[in-house]
Amino acid sequence: MTESAPRAITLGVAGMTCTACQVHVEKALRETEGVTEASVNLMTHSARVVYHPAVTELKALVEAVREAGYDASLATAQSSGQSHKHDHGGPEQERPLRIRAIAAITGGVVTMLLSVPLMQGPSRHAPTNAMDRLLRQTLPLLYQIPAPVLQYTMLAITFFGMFWAGGTIYQRAWQAMLHRTTNMNTLVALGTGAAFVYSAAATFFPNFFMQHGLRPDVYFDSVLLILGFLLLGNWLDLRTKRRTLDALRAFAKLQPQAARVLRDGVEVEAPIASLVVGEIVVVRPGERIPVDGVVVSGASSVDESLITGESVPVSRGEGDRLIGGSLNYEGVLEYRATSIGADSVLGQMLRLMQEAQSSKAPMQQLADRVSGVFVPVVLALAVFTFAIWALADHSGGMSRAFAIAVTVLVIACPCAMGLAVPAALTVSIGRAAQLGILFKGGESVERLARVQTVVLDKTGTLTEGKPRITAIHASGIGEADLITLAASLEQRSEHPLARAVIDFAASQGIMAAPASNIQAIPGKGVTGTVNGHSIAVGNRAFLEDLGISPPNEATSSPGATLLYISVDGHLTGWLSAEDTLRPGAADSVYALRGMGLNVAMLTGDSRASASQIALAAGIDDVHAGLLPEGKLAAIRELQAAGHLVAMVGDGINDAAALAQADAGLAIGTGTDLAREAGDAILLRGDPAQIVTALTLARRTLRVMRQNLRWALGYNVLGIPIAAGVLYPFTGLLLSPAVAAAAMALSSVSVLANSLRLKRFEPR
Repeated sequence: MTESAPRAITLGVAGMTCTACQVHVEKALRETEGVTEASVNLMTHSARVVYHPAVTELKALVEAVREAGYDASLATAQSSGQSHKHDHGGPEQERPLRIRAIAAITGGVVTMLLSVPLMQGPSRHAPTNAMDRLLRQTLPLLYQIPAPVLQYTMLAITFFGMFWAGGTIYQRAWQAMLHRTTNMNTLVALGTGAAFVYSAAATFFPNFFMQHGLRPDVYFDSVLLILGFLLLGNWLDLRTKRRTLDALRAFAKLQPQAARVLRDGVEVEAPIASLVVGEIVVVRPGERIPVDGVVVSGASSVDESLITGESVPVSRGEGDRLIGGSLNYEGVLEYRATSIGADSVLGQMLRLMQEAQSSKAPMQQLADRVSGVFVPVVLALAVFTFAIWALADHSGGMSRAFAIAVTVLVIACPCAMGLAVPAALTVSIGRAAQLGILFKGGESVERLARVQTVVLDKTGTLTEGKPRITAIHASGIGEADLITLAASLEQRSEHPLARAVIDFAASQGIMAAPASNIQAIPGKGVTGTVNGHSIAVGNRAFLEDLGISPPNEATSSPGATLLYISVDGHLTGWLSAEDTLRPGAADSVYALRGMGLNVAMLTGDSRASASQIALAAGIDDVHAGLLPEGKLAAIRELQAAGHLVAMVGDGINDAAALAQADAGLAIGTGTDLAREAGDAILLRGDPAQIVTALTLARRTLRVMRQNLRWALGYNVLGIPIAAGVLYPFTGLLLSPAVAAAAMALSSVSVLANSLRLKRFEPR
């Protein structure tokens, strides 16, 4: 990476409580010189920033967050693997919050009980309601306490509760004001602060209120109950958010902190950070594999379920690949480390998951636009409500108008809107990873959920991708020589047919000869020079391009693929290779059709071979003999016809088609997951994962819509009800305490609805 190239970093952001906070932090980062992209996640309390190191420093990004009224730390930013650990993420933060919530609610209940005798007027003799009668029977001494003592006791309890239990709320509201912004804390601080000042004034100067036609009512209980319910909601939010991040935390804990390494022939224990590529690592039964590598000795079975979603342990022996974080069962393995840290499969999975959780779905844009103006609009509505009630309500006077205005301030909840989409995405991305599917972000999930047509590549997607040479036809040359020529050109290729040739040659004890001037033509074949002869290996179209016409009698069994070999411009024979349909491929195609999706197959293979596989898989729409540009054209043709297309391929030969499709699913069987072009990576390459990915994406989109409808509907209905629109018809008015409880539960309900995605199971 050059110094001028953009760099992506994840900052931990502390102090955000609602989507308005998220918008302010995002705006501050985007306005920083050198920043090209900034996305803030309220769920994970993190900010993903893309910036130019040559223009701005990391310290400037942290300073921008702090100037916006929040906090960010360099330590969190520098450790991507720990970016999910922040001030809201652990049980150690939950306990004090729970204690403060319980204390505030308890104080609110106590002040409510103390206020009951005051409601009976100076005489305090005749009971007026059920609560009054109950208190007279259970706490008769309460009615013997002088009214001023009760009032000042309530004042003291409320004052202490405000600044001990709710101190952080007022502190954050004050910081927001200093930075000329508003957030959820602004609404609560204004509402409770105004209620406390009004109540304190009524306590100290009751005669002044009565002289001006105002009732000296006090709202001490409402102040504490509002704070208590808000803190209770924050505590529940914290617990629920921690559950939504369980999957990411589980992946982060998979990698051991140390490994046994052979150094100078001696087995020593070394920190993971000290390992280098090429070292020999020893893993004993019951231990987790520290880093990626290839087995050099030993045999065992390995549980890769937390990484690939495959529940059945897989056998691993010499030459097999190991994934860091998987669990070794019964055998001792020695293996050569190949990928370490961020380059490992687990490291890439963590990075992709964190980036996906920091991304935004298009649906989130609506919530962001609403949230950007939410708090100022609510403040204006509260003032308007107060004015209307003060002018219209002659019986209740200013006291009732004040209480209703406070209720409007308290019931409004931008938190639910800010969490509606990211909460669902976070749970969905974590659950998908547990199933061996990596979603690349919110936009990817939405695209996958809306597709109408699924286009499948054949080799490696519908088939095993491991063809076997089943027949040889040599003309004017020996079969061994024919295989030698083919293996000599294919030895540097990773194409499945090339591997089939190499494996077959090895099984026959045939050694490949040195080759030079090798040139691969994607989708066709390869040319080169072997022992001074010009050799070409490829499909029929490739040889026809070279002016060589294979005979029509070059046939094979149905479903086989022919690989032609020419020497110095003359056809010398062909090899017949056969691939097998993946288990469950036909069932997956049937399931996709059951979801109302059209299914088609694109392949560069011959019509005969493609038709045989398509028939077995239950696919009617087959496009065969396509080069990479032909697959691209087929995708564009479907899109021109009005289809939203999902392409499933291996992410290398099909990269152009994957990128062109409205949504792409890449078979991520390689180690370099990040290179795959697409919206999701299927780690196992199992066709059933296609159905799982699309079903989960649809379910996630449905939950996001439910959350947004609830969040918007709650505020659209709750604020007018709090303002008293139903009072002329039903006599219904909400108290500030009830409004606070509703506000706290609104965001909790969004999180609880999102958590349903944790129970998602594949069909």
